[in-house]
Amino acid sequence: MRKLRPAFTILEILVSVVIISVSIIYVLKLHTSNREQIIYISERNKRALSDSLFLTRKILKYHKETKSAYDLLSDDIKVDKDESRQILKKEMRSIYTPEELLILPPPNSGMSYEARANEVKLKGHHPSTYWHLKIVRF
Repeated sequence: MRKLRPAFTILEILVSVVIISVSIIYVLKLHTSNREQIIYISERNKRALSDSLFLTRKILKYHKETKSAYDLLSDDIKVDKDESRQILKKEMRSIYTPEELLILPPPNSGMSYEARANEVKLKGHHPSTYWHLKIVRF
């Protein structure tokens, strides 16, 4: 009768443990990275909602200034509640508005339109860039 060899040798067991360890470390690293990205995206979405308070035409008057949401909205809306006023005053952003861009059609294209574009950069914990576009002639 033949002698049976053991199911796994010590070497095979060690190699499989090393392979499993390396793959588990990679999966944990990937999970941590994804978690950080998910947190960043959710925080960025919250910030985008509060950024909308600053995106009026009035913002184009400011460059390299720090303003609160209340400063920008106080002329347009009346805030009666002190609690709401304090919340709006806490929302601060540094505002940067570079020079206005004039958008014209290519020469000899036969098209006649003109538009103006203003870039608005809101600096804070999660910086944002928005554009104001105005069609002057179509």
